[in-house]
Amino acid sequence: MSKEVILLSNPSNFAVVQLPERNFPGVVVQGDTLNSLVSSLKEMSLLLEAHDFENLAAGLADMEEQLGDALIKYEKICREREIELPYSPAQ
Repeated sequence: MSKEVILLSNPSNFAVVQLPERNFPGVVVQGDTLNSLVSSLKEMSLLLEAHDFENLAAGLADMEEQLGDALIKYEKICREREIELPYSPAQ
């Protein structure tokens, strides 16, 4: 039995795909991007322990921007393909 993944967006660090037997699309994160996000979280944890809130805030803002951009892309692809979101979008 063959199962097929459908690429719904351009291949990038955060590609939107439709997996077999899933109702909603998902996002594939490239391995190097995933590693970078995890490394950033570890660094932010150390900044929190050191009470370095200025650099912590900057790191959180950067991660929010990266993941926010991926979410915007996901929602755009779903809208274009008339796919209902699996959540209520933020206002």
